Amino acid sequence: MVWSTKLPNIPVYNNSEMVGRYYEEFVIDRKTGESNLTEIYLMEGLDFIYRQTMAQRPFFLYWAPDATHAPVYASKHFLGRSQRGRYGDAVMELDYSVGQILSWLQTLSIANNTFVFFTSDNGAALMSGINGGSNGPFLCGKETTFEGGMREPAIAWWPGHIKEGTVSFQLANVMDLFTTSLSLAGLSPPDDRILDGLDLTPVFLSYSHKLKDRPIFYYRGNELMAVRLGQYKAHYWTWSNSVEELKQGINFCPGQDVPGVTTHTQTQHTLQPLVFHLGQDPGEKFPISVLTKEYQDVLLRISPIVEHHKRTLIAGVPQLNMCDLAVMNWAPAGCEKLDKCLKAPASDPWKCDWSH
Repeated sequence: MVWSTKLPNIPVYNNSEMVGRYYEEFVIDRKTGESNLTEIYLMEGLDFIYRQTMAQRPFFLYWAPDATHAPVYASKHFLGRSQRGRYGDAVMELDYSVGQILSWLQTLSIANNTFVFFTSDNGAALMSGINGGSNGPFLCGKETTFEGGMREPAIAWWPGHIKEGTVSFQLANVMDLFTTSLSLAGLSPPDDRILDGLDLTPVFLSYSHKLKDRPIFYYRGNELMAVRLGQYKAHYWTWSNSVEELKQGINFCPGQDVPGVTTHTQTQHTLQPLVFHLGQDPGEKFPISVLTKEYQDVLLRISPIVEHHKRTLIAGVPQLNMCDLAVMNWAPAGCEKLDKCLKAPASDPWKCDWSH
């Protein structure tokens, strides 16, 4: 995407080589929303699966189309087909494409030996208005630590192993997929580091099984904003987006103003966290009164978990603290074959300012 006229368009890679750039070789019509990128990704994915199957090689396919991310697009065949506008068209094509992948696995007779997991990296971007998705009853959207920003759908598919039509209320996060994938491949996780992910195979393969009541930590940058344990969620900080952004028409929680909760400054609640029961109040609109026994019992359970987490956390080295235009994708590998190499500016790093 073009962030500025001074920056290069994002490159598209085939394996490790650039094969073009967004808006150039890979056209996205901003006016009509037409682009065949999802179709290209689908065909590449199907071809990869076929080649690996014919070679009798196990494979890992990370298939991540971005059509529902701004700028939202769909191929010509799907444009205008949904009742939900361009975003609905993109979702319809995504649904069709996933169906094609599953059908291909069955056609190649490898469905019973292939684990498929469908999920997203964050909730819908409500600031996009009708060109974005919906988070249903959940509060706010992408870039917040409310449920609308962090809770995503998850569907596991493995014919002959996972019973169809079953629903699990097991709390999980995408970090679990690393540990789970190792387990499915018959491999042990590395023992020279602490892994945050749990092995979910007992949940997938025995729908009645439930892992320990594990906590989920909600971070925004380096700040631990909230913690969920079971049905309860405690907010130690709240923040939607800044007043400055709000004045520019950017709203992470449109139509969902909850006094004292959807704050437009980073507001501290560490001495008296806001606690919600997500089963009874999935929209995080009614904090449990601090005067109740329920509130005190929840804190007695969550507080030791937070203290242990902070005490034992081994922080990683921040990778996005420094910005430098020189490290943008000016001349990726393969650009010379396309005559698409651009001259990078001199390196002049500065400390990044992330307004969110």
